[in-house]
Amino acid sequence: MKEKMMKLSGPKKLAIIAFSLGLIAMFAGDPYDNVYTKINSKELAISTLNNADKVQVKDLADWIITQRADFRLIDLRSEDEFGKYFIPSAYNISPVKILNSGLMKNEKIILYTDDNSGSAQAWYMLKTKGFQSVYILDGGLNAWKDQIIFPKLAKDPTNEQLTEFNKMKEVSIHFGGVPQSETNETVKEFKMPELKAPVQTTLTTGKKKKKREGC
Repeated sequence: MKEKMMKLSGPKKLAIIAFSLGLIAMFAGDPYDNVYTKINSKELAISTLNNADKVQVKDLADWIITQRADFRLIDLRSEDEFGKYFIPSAYNISPVKILNSGLMKNEKIILYTDDNSGSAQAWYMLKTKGFQSVYILDGGLNAWKDQIIFPKLAKDPTNEQLTEFNKMKEVSIHFGGVPQSETNETVKEFKMPELKAPVQTTLTTGKKKKKREGC
């Protein structure tokens, strides 16, 4: 069974995870508040298969560069991993604390770990609690490294590939990365760029209204 799962594509694995979690929730109830949750596991599985729940790393890079403020980026890894490197603008929230983290149901939320499967459980929990605009960063941090931080120029590139690489080269430099071409492809390993951005672990959800005093 384990070998069969390993051979499945990423979207199919996530669809199976979503469907399995749906069955568990229907028969066992919600482990976080002991309330049975009405869910449509088939709908969630279809959403996963057709990639409607994914955000591409190149799109995310563009949103960060253009300083879009209409989304919330959540890093679900450990504090130690987050401290070593995180995607700019990300908040670090543990999956077990995701429901009580201050996230709003009306905001666009993008989740990531090292890959897609690590984000599936948190994505599922938020969806079943009524969060409509929840997405997984496709490929996670591994895809961010490969496509944004260390983009690689193909051997004997076509004009289209060369144009795309030159574009991604500028994006990579913006994020402190090292574009890989024939001049540096012999280097086996690159270090992730150091981040000067402050670590963000506490969400701000707006100012609380002052209580009225007096009669």
